Amino acid sequence: MKLLDIQKRKVESPSNRDNQRVSSFPEAGYPRPQLQRSHWLSLNGLWKFAFDNEGRCVQPGDIEGWTHHIQVPFAPESTKSGIGDTGFHPNCWYEREFETPEGDGRLLLHFGAVDYRARVWVNGQYMIEHEGGHTPFTLDITTVLNDTGITKVTVWAQDDPGDLAKPRGKQDWQLEPHSIWYPRTSGIWQTVWIERVGRTYIDSIRWSPDFERWEVGCYAAIAGDAPAGIQIKVKLSIGNTVLANDTYEVFNGEIGRRISLSDPGIDDYRNELLWSPEKPTLMDAHIELWHNNQLLDEAKSYTAMRTVGIQRDRFMLNGRPYYLRLVLDQGYWPDSLMTAPDDGALRRDVELTKAMGFNGVRKHQKIEDPRFLYWADKLGLLVWEEMPSAYRFTPKAVERTTREWAEVIRRDISHPCIVAWVTFNESWGVPNLVETAAHRNYVLAMYHLTKTLDPGRPVIANDGWESTDTDILAIHDYDTHPQRLGHRYGPEVKLSDLFDRKRPGGRILTLDNFPHQGQPVMLTEFGGIAYAPVDNPDADKAWGYERCSNISELEIKYATLLETINDIELFSGFCYTQFTDTFQEANGLLYADRTPKFPIEAIRAATLSGQGLCTPTSC
Repeated sequence: MKLLDIQKRKVESPSNRDNQRVSSFPEAGYPRPQLQRSHWLSLNGLWKFAFDNEGRCVQPGDIEGWTHHIQVPFAPESTKSGIGDTGFHPNCWYEREFETPEGDGRLLLHFGAVDYRARVWVNGQYMIEHEGGHTPFTLDITTVLNDTGITKVTVWAQDDPGDLAKPRGKQDWQLEPHSIWYPRTSGIWQTVWIERVGRTYIDSIRWSPDFERWEVGCYAAIAGDAPAGIQIKVKLSIGNTVLANDTYEVFNGEIGRRISLSDPGIDDYRNELLWSPEKPTLMDAHIELWHNNQLLDEAKSYTAMRTVGIQRDRFMLNGRPYYLRLVLDQGYWPDSLMTAPDDGALRRDVELTKAMGFNGVRKHQKIEDPRFLYWADKLGLLVWEEMPSAYRFTPKAVERTTREWAEVIRRDISHPCIVAWVTFNESWGVPNLVETAAHRNYVLAMYHLTKTLDPGRPVIANDGWESTDTDILAIHDYDTHPQRLGHRYGPEVKLSDLFDRKRPGGRILTLDNFPHQGQPVMLTEFGGIAYAPVDNPDADKAWGYERCSNISELEIKYATLLETINDIELFSGFCYTQFTDTFQEANGLLYADRTPKFPIEAIRAATLSGQGLCTPTSC
């Protein structure tokens, strides 16, 4: 595909689609890409809406009147929602009626994400409360359906704008965005949808490739009425080539099996089956649930054969050293905030990132929509997934963050694109990490919890500085002089000197009793060059660690900086700040509308300059 085509692609917005459209997989934007059923109904579109600033309403009958209409899944702070109110609104209400889909079995109602706390009523019956603004939840609404053929869903969302003890990422607690924080995202901000399933159905699926043994681990949980003698059939294929077609007995509502694949032998054949950014080969999975020759449920999924890890001072992909060229991605859009305008916008971001020469993104302070991860899986883009920070250290903040992080890992563990987890950024939420044992223990606990839930990926405990246990030592250094960076991290500098005396950001790089133990060293935030032309009346408000007043200057500075960083042998990768301009931050390589600030071919050439160029076969 030509780069120009990537920049100009236009796609249909979900808000313009028929609200009652039944979609089919695989490319129609199925909200949960790794467990897809053939038919589903999106509830995105027009909902009734009301603010409740005083918190007077506790159930649907308390609402005196619906004052607004809102386009779900866009937050009320966004203009895309049709409301665009960025004030402080701690409580809001939603309501929507839809025709109940015909069919037997169960009807499931799914919410992709509601920020921050949600309660749901269906046909006036209270159903569930969920806390956590970045993770999905599901409810079985079968028992509250009525005979009218119409189902009514009511949602209360609470999101205290000043609460610093909840995971909120880059959402500002002040009325107007300041410094490096952005407008808030309240309420529903990811897809709401329903699907029909049988009385017994596949509730979840998890994949874990084993590169050494040439196996794929498969875990499936079964929900509903689970009679004895249920079998699950799993078929893995690439194109028309069937790799495995196995049947397993289900015991106690779950199965966990290792699916052995035929070893393809020499590297040439093995490489054809491996997933990487250069060749993102996916295995299609077809899963069926059977009982006494009756098909109870079927779904489609996918996985990939790929492994990531750390070997001495290098990041490894598929058993080979791999140089990471990441870009910091905030995941915001001007008119829709944390919600992508449509599925095509998510795909376009992946394509633009690759077109600029990067092989991955560090999703910064945001748990991205699963559709972004789908496109990263399909098109080949590495992802570092990072937990959004709380900004106070309290027992409540610890409990909230720990619980939600476990839900994040459970949701996304099977995506091959995710190659690292980041639990903290720059000691946010643990401001006394150096002096206070409880703060250190919290960071250590999150690191080891992550390694327990997912032993197969590297974990960065605290990205930026003040590292405890960590698999990658990640450094943030916004020095605006490439020569100083080259000198600070160049071959003439001893590592002991770097960690003992050189302190980017005025912080120590490793805490006492946690010395560098040979892990890979990466520069995971640097650059931040803002473009602020002098004739722009808002130029003085443009955030950046360095400013350029014309595009030619920006192009030269980026090229010089990237050539310097790529030539530093100490680094096994980097992450440049940043992908796009984001509100007052004017330091993107792209404008907020995804238009490149200078030719995308020039960005790519600079990104790939120097010696830091490794692929799975060239390092």
